[in-house]
Amino acid sequence: MATRRKKASRAYSSPPCFLPELEEAAPRTKRVDVRVKRVYDPPAASDGYRVLVDRLWPRGLTKQAAAVDEWLWDIAPSTALRKWFHQDRSRWTEFRQRYLAELKTRSADLDALRQRAARQRVTLLYGSRDAERNHAILLKEILEAKRPQGRRS
Repeated sequence: MATRRKKASRAYSSPPCFLPELEEAAPRTKRVDVRVKRVYDPPAASDGYRVLVDRLWPRGLTKQAAAVDEWLWDIAPSTALRKWFHQDRSRWTEFRQRYLAELKTRSADLDALRQRAARQRVTLLYGSRDAERNHAILLKEILEAKRPQGRRS
């Protein structure tokens, strides 16, 4: 019997401590790596995972030339919103608000994209000529923003 007790005491003499257990107990917010690039620019190895975030496929560009890993057309602004904004580019502030309201229904897609960007670089591709005022920049801001704690609405 003495040998059994000895074996049992050796097995539980020191509780194991594994790094994954500690990480689960106190999760860290990982920084996401998101870039924005025009789809017509040549692909580069530094782009990482290339995601087209336009509702329409870019004119005159083949799938091979675009080198797109994923096409998330659902995450792009609705056709009505896109047309409304393109009629008058001075509507940028209002466009931002309306687009963010549309994105509330796409939280699952945003979460998946955010998780991928935490693992590897993600490049959001857009077709617009305007590099400063386009929906891909808004998507980048959303993905880089810290997720609010508590209940999701």
